Amino acid sequence: MLLRQYLNSILDARCWILDARPVRGPAGNLSNGARKRKIRVSSIANRDRRVELLKPTENPPIIWPEGKSICDFNGLWWVAHTKSRNEKALAQNLLRKDISYFLPMSWKTRHRSGRKIRSLLPLFSGYLFFCGDESQRIELLRTNRVANLIEVKDQQKLLDELLQVEQALKAGAPLVPHKHIKTGQQCRVIAGPLTDLKGIVVKTKSIMRLVLQIDMLGQAASVEIDTDIIEILDEY
Repeated sequence: MLLRQYLNSILDARCWILDARPVRGPAGNLSNGARKRKIRVSSIANRDRRVELLKPTENPPIIWPEGKSICDFNGLWWVAHTKSRNEKALAQNLLRKDISYFLPMSWKTRHRSGRKIRSLLPLFSGYLFFCGDESQRIELLRTNRVANLIEVKDQQKLLDELLQVEQALKAGAPLVPHKHIKTGQQCRVIAGPLTDLKGIVVKTKSIMRLVLQIDMLGQAASVEIDTDIIEILDEY
């Protein structure tokens, strides 16, 4: 009964909106009734445009199965190029199907209308990495959340690059998206929780950052680093 009343109220509101044609008085001005209808339509339209943010508990895990390292996954690695804003939804689908995946994410804080909003966003926008067999690849395509699937020619190279991102995330390093760099000074971290990470060191706003690149995507992430704990590997 409550569901029927709710649906009827929505239907009535829709019909009422379609019927809200301006009624002009003798002077050509909108009548009071028309003004009220105009305000009502505007408020409904604004309400329909609102998008609810995911709660922290609704975000999928970065790695599935949780508690494992991506180096323990079995099968072939693939890169799923997702449809717009479908990375986390695809991860939720794979979780329910028990398909191993890696979706690097980091927290981003922004301010809107005096409020602080904190969101967990993918590091590599539009991409999710998954590992599995042919049947799992087909299951992924059936989610209807993938624009195209990228075959990984060099499995070990991708895994090595992803392991660096995994290590940084597990160490709690605040990774941020970074532009891909073709040339630069290759360095290695020699101390601390990021030991053995390799990347290109760049300077932004007086801060040194180590750039971790995913070459086949042409994308990268970076983390702030102290020059005292890095060594130069080679120079270009």
